[in-house]
Amino acid sequence: MATVIKEVLVNAPVQKVYDYWRNFENFPRFMDNIESISMIGPDESHWKMKGPLGKTIEWDAKTTSVQENKKISWQSTEGHIETHGSVTFEEVSPNQTKVTVGLEFTPPAGVIGEVVAKLTSNPEQQLEDDLKRFRNVAESEDFGKATSGTPAVGEGSYTNTASSAQRPDVDGPVVGSGSGVDEKSQTRSTD
Repeated sequence: MATVIKEVLVNAPVQKVYDYWRNFENFPRFMDNIESISMIGPDESHWKMKGPLGKTIEWDAKTTSVQENKKISWQSTEGHIETHGSVTFEEVSPNQTKVTVGLEFTPPAGVIGEVVAKLTSNPEQQLEDDLKRFRNVAESEDFGKATSGTPAVGEGSYTNTASSAQRPDVDGPVVGSGSGVDEKSQTRSTD
């Protein structure tokens, strides 16, 4: 199982940063390989990640914890990728937020596993690139406009739909797509 932890400072208030992140339909705007996220239950979502040669990698995820303006944790429940983790939000100043994403994932075996391995060959760089794109979106004039709609996460329930058509032109792949590591899972190992 691979473990990746990255952080970024965003020049925006913690409430706006948290609200934007908790709305899963925003993820394709900064996570380059996410095709879509669809709601399948009150705290479950179905993820589709684009792979090479037209392959689609899919998994379901369940949100396991929400602390408003502080933390969102989740884990996969089934699909091509086993992944879990969290994102934390720390107010550095009234207009600056530190976002830390940690994730652990195990790609599957077989042909799909080979596709995922190619996509995740440098997971630290991929997560870093996604967070830079997130910062660019969060610091843009359109930041508040993109959070409209039903939030994917909040008051104990999450998930929504996402469309790749909503994504601005951005470069770079994503790994783990919406997963992170919480304190308990940082030491967890799966063979």
